[in-house]
Amino acid sequence: MFAAENGLRGDPRLQAISEAIRVVPHFPKPGIMFQDITTLLLDPKAFKDTVDIFVDRYRDMGISVVAGVEARGFMFGPPIALAIGAKFVPLRKPRKLPGEVISEAYVLEYGTDCLEMHVGAVQPGERSLIIDDLVATGGTLSAAIRLLERVGAEVVECACVVGLPEAKGQRRLNGTPLYILVEPREIEHCY
Repeated sequence: MFAAENGLRGDPRLQAISEAIRVVPHFPKPGIMFQDITTLLLDPKAFKDTVDIFVDRYRDMGISVVAGVEARGFMFGPPIALAIGAKFVPLRKPRKLPGEVISEAYVLEYGTDCLEMHVGAVQPGERSLIIDDLVATGGTLSAAIRLLERVGAEVVECACVVGLPEAKGQRRLNGTPLYILVEPREIEHCY
């Protein structure tokens, strides 16, 4: 579900967030219109608004775990976790975590990858939120859901800054709700 369809229609923060995201054509391969959130991070107001919208949504949902997908989920997850009184759990690429891990492989729109999480970071029954910058095919979020569910967590929702509606990524999330702030921009934005 897009934020504009859930009470934020016409909210000027969504337009500012969208405009702060740079589009990089043909990255990382031809045909991809990469939605670069690093320019959003350069705009303190748009970055704060992004975090604030998520915090307003999740503050009263009893979430105890915010799981951020490497690497861009690490930008949004910690401030959201702090604001709602939850712990932050990084979901990392292989061989990045020093302790014992569990792994989940997945297929991307342009390759394959794997997510890992420390054993013991999430306890059975904990209510979890998964955060990432973008959902396209839903493969990464699906892997994150499987990883958390394998340790007995309840995944309350997945949240992304940008969502590609034509990719229908939500179909691969097996019924887990998906909350998206903005649709992708198609034009080049110069900085």
